[in-house]
Amino acid sequence: MSEREPLLRSEAEEAEDHYWERLFGVYDCFDPAGMAEFFEGFERPWWVVGGWAIEAFTIEHSTGAAREHEDIDVSILVCDVPALRAHVGESWQLWNISNGALRPLIDHWPDVQHPESQIWARRDATSPWVFDMPLTPDQDGLWTNKRLPDHVAPLEEVTWVADNGIRYLNPEIVLMYKARLGRLKDTRDLDRAWPLMDDRARAWLREKVALLHPGHSWLERMV
Repeated sequence: MSEREPLLRSEAEEAEDHYWERLFGVYDCFDPAGMAEFFEGFERPWWVVGGWAIEAFTIEHSTGAAREHEDIDVSILVCDVPALRAHVGESWQLWNISNGALRPLIDHWPDVQHPESQIWARRDATSPWVFDMPLTPDQDGLWTNKRLPDHVAPLEEVTWVADNGIRYLNPEIVLMYKARLGRLKDTRDLDRAWPLMDDRARAWLREKVALLHPGHSWLERMV
């Protein structure tokens, strides 16, 4: 695999990251292997999303397209949050963030603030955050698309498992989510993944981006 490319960020993105870091503290995130160790013994499904999922896909289908990462995004179904709390016990702190409001997941507040909120984890108040977990709403245990509520499917249809046993969200779905922000790193991920995706995945992504973001600049790239 080639050397990791530097992460491309605009001045606005750097300023935003600095703002949140000053407000909530620093990140020193796991990589996918670290997440697999964290989840060892967890009996519910979990999967990697975001940039790490695109990187894994490109490595699986070519010589690889590795880049630096600010953090790692993983997901579980909302219905499995109690199982996650039981899994970490007192070893880790879990915090739920929704609309900028950060609240600990403890016995006093055992439920997440919103099904589409996030969970952050750290050892204690003096430790860095180790992952960002955007939660996935579920319908009777089925995966649901947060942008397209009618898109409901078994997890096996929207994810894939790498040779090392780590599960990743399908690249076309990762990129559909990334299209909303269209940051430099997101466009780079599109350019690296697009040539490796099959016709079905390309058609799906093109259709959904056109539906959700008419006139999006990515539509010219997805040819």
